[in-house]
Amino acid sequence: MILLYTFLAVNIIAFVLIGYDKKLAQNNKRRIPEQTLLIWVAMGGIIGSSLAMSIFRHKTAKTSYLLKFFGIVSLQIIAIITLFYFDIISL
Repeated sequence: MILLYTFLAVNIIAFVLIGYDKKLAQNNKRRIPEQTLLIWVAMGGIIGSSLAMSIFRHKTAKTSYLLKFFGIVSLQIIAIITLFYFDIISL
């Protein structure tokens, strides 16, 4: 149950950070570094970040960010498939 709450918290934080970064960008303020946003994605905030990118239309046209984002997503998918394939984890 703790893992579920952690996953939920990470995704909420990732969502809020993308939304806040969009607001900072609109107001020409100092922005949240992309590395920070990508760290939250890597920690499991893929769903929250994806939703925020879609809702706020933020970071959707920046190719370098999207390549890093989908690279992280791809690595996580490969890791999960590998863990299931070798029966390291199971449902």
